[in-house]
Amino acid sequence: MGPHYLDRLFAPKAIAVFGASARKNAVGARLYQNLLDAGFPGPVYPVNPKYPELHGKPCYPGIRSISDNIDLAVITTPAATVPEIIHECGEHGVRAAIVISAGFGEGNGEGQHLQDQLLREASRYRMRIMGPNCLGLIRPEKHLNATFSKNMAQPGPLALVSQSGALCTAILDWAAPRNIGFSTVVSLGSASDIDFGDVLDYLALDPATQSILLYIEGVGDARSFMSGPRRRAA
Repeated sequence: MGPHYLDRLFAPKAIAVFGASARKNAVGARLYQNLLDAGFPGPVYPVNPKYPELHGKPCYPGIRSISDNIDLAVITTPAATVPEIIHECGEHGVRAAIVISAGFGEGNGEGQHLQDQLLREASRYRMRIMGPNCLGLIRPEKHLNATFSKNMAQPGPLALVSQSGALCTAILDWAAPRNIGFSTVVSLGSASDIDFGDVLDYLALDPATQSILLYIEGVGDARSFMSGPRRRAA
């Protein structure tokens, strides 16, 4: 499989976690711990100005304090902080982000305004956004668990792509005792930028994926949505 425009999302070499936390049961705490527990082979940088360190590793006040190149930003901070974080990530050269945070287009008028700001900043730097309001992304073969799910998927040939994070967690809970494995688990959330068409385009050429299971609540771009399955079927 050659280079793909979503490689930095699905196969990152370095990750920054915004909102990583020491607070028990906080989304940022669970997500950061999941990345460590999955054995991600590259550096994982916690970003939170409240902590000098987390799990014995330096914790950074912002991405400008990180000297390394970052492929993927995972953001769990309050919605109002996200557009500025996207701006700073864009200036730092980050080209992919997963926005776990809620409170955007699915909410009130202010939420939609924040989502519009987020997307403008992302477009300015040609950054692709998964979410907001999503569970995240799991790639067992890459030892990548960028979610706050309590279960890590086992490796396998099935990809799951869902707009519902709750359904993803339910399927992972069901699959674990049955030894059903996944190549990829994707929670699209609001699908403000990356949608089914983008993910299917990637998975159509993924050698680890033999079958794709979709949970769809709505399709924004029908033409893009259909091109992925046609590519896979060929």
